[in-house]
Amino acid sequence: MTIRNLEHAVHPRSIAVFGASPRAGTVGGILIRNIVEGGFGGEVWPVNPKHGEIDGRRCYGRAQELPGAPDLAVIATPPHTVPGIVADLGARGCRAAVVVTAGLTRESGLRQAMLDAAKPHLFRIIGPNTVGLMIPPLKLNASFAHMAATPGNIALLSQSGAIATSLVDWAEDNDVGFSHIVSLGDMADVDVADWLDLLAGDAGTRAIVMYLESVTNPRKFMSAARAAARIKPVVAVKAGRHELAARAAATHTGALSGSDRVVDAALSRAGILRVEGLAELFDSAEIMSRFSPLERARVGIVTNGGGAGVLAVDELAGTTASLAELSPATIERLDAGLPPTWSRANPVDIIGDAPAGRYRSAVEIVAADPGVDAVMVFNCPTGLASPADSATAVAALATDGRIGGKPVLTCWLGEHTARTARRLLQNAGLASFETPADAVRAISYLANWSRAQKALGRVPSSRSEDVAADRETVRRIFRAAAAEGRRMLTEPEAKAAVAAYGIPVPETVIARSPAQARQAAARLLGKWPAVVVKLLSKAITHKSDIGGVVLGIETAERAGEAASAIEGRVRERAPDADIEGYAVQPMVVRKHAHELILGMSRDPIFGPAILFGAGGTAVEVVNDTAVALPPLDDVLAGDLIERTRIGRLLAGFRDRPAADREAIAAALNGLSQMVVDFPCIAAVDINPLLADADGIVALDARIEIDPEAVEQAGPNPALVIRPYPAEWERDVAVGAAQYRIRPIKPADMGLYPDFLTKVAPDDIRLRFLAPRKKFPDEMLKRLTQLDYDRDMAFVVLEAGGALAGVARLSCDPDRSRGEYALLVRTDLQGRGLGWALLQQIIDYAKAEGIGRIEGMVLSENEAMLRMCGEFGFAITHPPDQPSLALVTLDLG
Repeated sequence: MTIRNLEHAVHPRSIAVFGASPRAGTVGGILIRNIVEGGFGGEVWPVNPKHGEIDGRRCYGRAQELPGAPDLAVIATPPHTVPGIVADLGARGCRAAVVVTAGLTRESGLRQAMLDAAKPHLFRIIGPNTVGLMIPPLKLNASFAHMAATPGNIALLSQSGAIATSLVDWAEDNDVGFSHIVSLGDMADVDVADWLDLLAGDAGTRAIVMYLESVTNPRKFMSAARAAARIKPVVAVKAGRHELAARAAATHTGALSGSDRVVDAALSRAGILRVEGLAELFDSAEIMSRFSPLERARVGIVTNGGGAGVLAVDELAGTTASLAELSPATIERLDAGLPPTWSRANPVDIIGDAPAGRYRSAVEIVAADPGVDAVMVFNCPTGLASPADSATAVAALATDGRIGGKPVLTCWLGEHTARTARRLLQNAGLASFETPADAVRAISYLANWSRAQKALGRVPSSRSEDVAADRETVRRIFRAAAAEGRRMLTEPEAKAAVAAYGIPVPETVIARSPAQARQAAARLLGKWPAVVVKLLSKAITHKSDIGGVVLGIETAERAGEAASAIEGRVRERAPDADIEGYAVQPMVVRKHAHELILGMSRDPIFGPAILFGAGGTAVEVVNDTAVALPPLDDVLAGDLIERTRIGRLLAGFRDRPAADREAIAAALNGLSQMVVDFPCIAAVDINPLLADADGIVALDARIEIDPEAVEQAGPNPALVIRPYPAEWERDVAVGAAQYRIRPIKPADMGLYPDFLTKVAPDDIRLRFLAPRKKFPDEMLKRLTQLDYDRDMAFVVLEAGGALAGVARLSCDPDRSRGEYALLVRTDLQGRGLGWALLQQIIDYAKAEGIGRIEGMVLSENEAMLRMCGEFGFAITHPPDQPSLALVTLDLG
């Protein structure tokens, strides 16, 4: 597991500080004093050969002299000494260190020397070049920060030490507490993904917030982020939104930061809410940890000042939330209790003289409206009523921050008179904000989080049932281009390829000369009012740039003349280019059609990315596109469409009927499936794709391939989100019964309750190595929602669909080893299901290149040990754990 031995860092009983110093103002001096004065309850051992004692504590000269193996080491010594210290600590039995020291670079070789020293001992390194580590609930401040942090339940991960210490300072005056504060440093070993894995299972962490500048291992990051975000809110500020900032971030971290739009797509697909500023990190984390995601965010507003309501409506217009339309029954109830001058609409303006009772009645009525998903309550100070009394009345309605079961966000404007009211609201558990814009932003977090959570549950297959793909046709096209050493397909080749994945294209006739172009046009003009003649050249991909496209040709003679004219322009502007001929196509004219673009490119960090948006020749100028990571399905494709301005136009307006949205989504799915199937694809550009009520048609297409990768089989290994591995589904006969073995799916969470009722408590104990009575939803989510990368699970299903057993394999990041586990329903044991599942695990591990699989088995579990022996596992008994057996099978 990626968190192996990290438990020593987060639950240390003893700490050794290398480079500790009695001198004030030095890093070593600040580190030892922060640890001691912070109140850490374990052993603290200073290590520095230059001193005999520091602040009354014995100071040791080196690791070998320590009274025991420290759980955690903190290293702040010159760079050249660090590899040796790590080696000594590993030999001493220590398994984790925070390396504060900077200067351990790739160029100097010291970074690799440090990692080489750590590897034999599975020694984990946090850093180097880090401010340190804080765990406030343990009173551990192993950092050189200027102040300690308050205990709480938010974990902070930061790739900038300066940002981490600044946020600690800010949090102190804003009543924000932390479970962990991690300055990640250079992430030579332990990275963001490792911490996400660790914190996902930490009961003391309610939400995770991150400051990111780069992602070093995107597939590992996505897998860990998706696992964590399924369980608790994860919020990130990702620096580098604009080109200059991205360059600065790259200089800072020494790593690429990737296209910002692709980063957005990746974070969204990982279930992470991205915010723009540091202050928003904690606002969003707080609101998301209070409330569940809002599938719909229809907001009811109660205010005593119309201006505050108008400001909120303005802000709502730019978010995924919306202003609720109050029902007639709600309006009638409000009429009965409010002055005749009230607004009679949402926002519900209850007038500036509103006393506490009027607030209470209006808020209660609006919260009861079935068309309202969340309520905002505003108060503007006046001399006619007490803000504090109004706050008390609203607070009395609240339970767990909700009124009528719906989230309530309050905003008492002002400062001097509002301060007391805000405190009353906060003490009652109600979320309180200083401005209407802040309250609206909080609602948008819940709506955006819902969208991200939906994306998390989508697991498109490597063999989409929604796409009728002719893979062999595409493979022949790619092989032909590769045989000629070409990266760029011709337009007819590209169109034939996309057509093979269900994207309609116009008929294309290849003409080798102007005379043949004339003949082709004559045939097509029998069915179409006009044709198009395009240059066919493997050397020229942007045909329009040199006048290689002629539109609206209505006679065969003009088609021949157009071909001759194209030839003349090519000879003049690109004399070295080969002219292979001309593509003659029908001139497709659809009066009400939208011009769209579909595309694919490779991001340097996150790999293949799918693009959708407004197309045509001005695509860069219009700049209305959105990006998503493949694989896609209908839901994810629909979400991609909705994130563009033109996506809203596709629904129809004025005299333009709605476009065929299903056909557009099918085209996106087809493109996604092609990218999954063919790792050799480097770029795709389908522009324009015409879309109207009658369907879609691709008028032009460009595809770039890597000729060296044409024979590489899919699914595409460059995808940071692995598709559901449909190739590992199979039917097995066990005895007289038929069963289906397949990779686990998120929907299988619903099969677990019935399954677990049919597993005897003793079998649960044998599987989990301890008795277990409860399986909370969070645990079932982690068991069923995998990314098929580091973790894999196979289920075996009865003919009726009931869960009969499950096998699991969890791998190290380098895939050198994987730990397996099996559980078969008690009433079905002894029939061979366990054997079938273990064989599936072994076959999968071999195919994935995993070097060894192993498992921990209770010594009393004779049936499992016997089966392992029959499969050729080596069985050993750890001397310090006689009740356990370690079973290992080398697959190399």
